[in-house]
Amino acid sequence: MTDPTLRDRAVRLYDAFTHEHRDRRTLLREMTALAGSAVVAEALIAAIGASPAAASITKADDARLLTRTVRSTVAGKPSIVYLARPRAGGRKLGTVMVIHENRGLNDHIRDVARRVALAGFRVVAPDFLAPWGGTPADEDKAREMIAKADYDVIVAQGLAILAAARKGPETSGKGGVVGFCWGGALVDRLAVAGGDAIDAAVAYYGPAPAPELAAKVQAPMMLHYAGKDTRVAQTGEPWVAALKAAGKTVEAFTYPGVDHAFNNDTSAERYDKAAADLAWGRTIAFLHKYLDG
Repeated sequence: MTDPTLRDRAVRLYDAFTHEHRDRRTLLREMTALAGSAVVAEALIAAIGASPAAASITKADDARLLTRTVRSTVAGKPSIVYLARPRAGGRKLGTVMVIHENRGLNDHIRDVARRVALAGFRVVAPDFLAPWGGTPADEDKAREMIAKADYDVIVAQGLAILAAARKGPETSGKGGVVGFCWGGALVDRLAVAGGDAIDAAVAYYGPAPAPELAAKVQAPMMLHYAGKDTRVAQTGEPWVAALKAAGKTVEAFTYPGVDHAFNNDTSAERYDKAAADLAWGRTIAFLHKYLDG
């Protein structure tokens, strides 16, 4: 897309669709008015949205990893968790929970989980839609389900899954969380609710809680924000200020000129490799600092 003004307006329309629970017909109508034709509008939507056909950075059967999906009951509700860890042993590893976007636990998040595992962690990636049947193939349906989900159940499951995963002779006994978009917001919620049950928390462009809740946070936090993401900045900036005022350990970074979801490499228009690589390097170093044995 060569017109930056058109691109930015299109991204804002798509962001409103995905986060304000608008229907796809409204998105197409508004995007068509912007682009001038339905054909161009569909192309814009495809380029901005996440593509399930996009190549993964890791392979699902990467020989360096052990992966599996576990179905059980957690906090009294059905649970689905994707697990990944390095095949090679020799040292105790920190545990990281990877939390999905509002599309649910999909191939992209499983790929991200494997990336974290390859960086030297035991990884749990829950499907937080499991209590309501699990992540559907239709991402619009997944967003509808997320909007109606019971956060008390989600927080209870998240803390219980992390508590169980950080136990055992192969672990350092420490557990952290990293989440993206909706998952970034859940990272903040878990940090508020979890107290010292979380040893490190990393949120990517997640809408933040009320600033007065900052006093409850005990985990060191790293927060990544997109410079063009004014929607999240409205909550993120007061949240960072409140954490600092409360004397919490927090590192916050804003990446100029990039969009919400800049880390998602399945979105051709929003992915920014330079910002994503910088944020990823900071994230992995932060997690090793607080989770290694």
